Amino acid sequence: MNKPIPYGRQHITDEDIAAVTAVLRSPYLTQGPKIGELEESFADYIGSTYAVAVANGTAALHLCCLALGVTEGTRVITTPITFSASANCVRYCGGDVFFADVDPDTVLLDPNAVRKLLESHPQGYFSGIIPVDFAGYPVDMVAFRELADEFGLWIIEDACHAPGASFVSETGIEHRAGDGLLADLAIFSFHPVKHIAAGEGGMITTNNESLYKHLLRLRTHGITNKPLEFTTPYADEPERGGWYMELQELGYNYRLTDIQAALALSQLERADTMLDRRRELAARYDLAFSEAASAGIPVQIIVPPAGVGHAYHLYVIQTLDRKELYDFLRTKEILAQVHYVPVHLMPYYQNLGGKPGDFPNAERYYAGCLSLPLFPTLTNEEQDYVIDNVAAFFKSSR
Repeated sequence: MNKPIPYGRQHITDEDIAAVTAVLRSPYLTQGPKIGELEESFADYIGSTYAVAVANGTAALHLCCLALGVTEGTRVITTPITFSASANCVRYCGGDVFFADVDPDTVLLDPNAVRKLLESHPQGYFSGIIPVDFAGYPVDMVAFRELADEFGLWIIEDACHAPGASFVSETGIEHRAGDGLLADLAIFSFHPVKHIAAGEGGMITTNNESLYKHLLRLRTHGITNKPLEFTTPYADEPERGGWYMELQELGYNYRLTDIQAALALSQLERADTMLDRRRELAARYDLAFSEAASAGIPVQIIVPPAGVGHAYHLYVIQTLDRKELYDFLRTKEILAQVHYVPVHLMPYYQNLGGKPGDFPNAERYYAGCLSLPLFPTLTNEEQDYVIDNVAAFFKSSR
């Protein structure tokens, strides 16, 4: 058995290494042909019309906010149970972040809580919503689309935890996370513990051609070789050469490299296989902890209903003995983790007005949550070791 056992781990194969090596031997290291290949393949996998590869998931969020016009005074709603980048991206643009509580049954942003917040302010007070597919559980984007249409909002779906996730709406339509049918923009991450590991990297998906073209420009300093109508007279001169380019707006260097794109492409080829293994491991945990609960072991789990295709970036249990269990598992070289400290309780956001008690469901969840090891190369033997030690902790503490 391999120990220690982390909560997440990348899986790099000989095929991945060969793909990266081929790029290192090619003329391109930064923006080369692999970028376009990855964007086309990822859009096809997710089911969106367009995809834009960027430096990381946080850059993806930032560019989405820029493309949607977030600026000083823009007000955006998101969940307190997420990585802080889901909120920080609004602050990068000078906007204001408002949080709404989560649904205790899913730990996802609660549409009812969002509606209550929207209705407590004048129409037009808010500009957008950033729901998060937390742990791989896909958000009910139909409910958020209805809210967005009613209140004139845009939506950025933070799908970093959920490539391959899906849900079936009440009308029987299957929606894949980030497919562009319900959100204006969606973002993904290629961090090593995510489904597709590229070291770093991110992707934005959309079905909106105008936003797509804007994002392409924003990720590369705001520079393009396609002149605007109102641009400098040099743009229209017949002798303008192939060197010509324009800085049309303030953009960023948020490009992905061909090296990373090659690794992500190689990983994408086995994305479904790795997702199947995550779901298989989650089902084994579900069975073990359902039986544990019936035996009086105080662990709560979230089992999605039929029609929800959970992507299982994380497998989270909840217990009142979280700190003690966390410490005990560390003595057994099981490196469980906590996802996440509620964003509104972070010192930065407390300085902006957040305080304990603001979002009871999110805070109750945080008080007991613990992410157990879950990654495609986790063996059944290693998982049984985790399960046995969780059970052993509670038996010894009775």
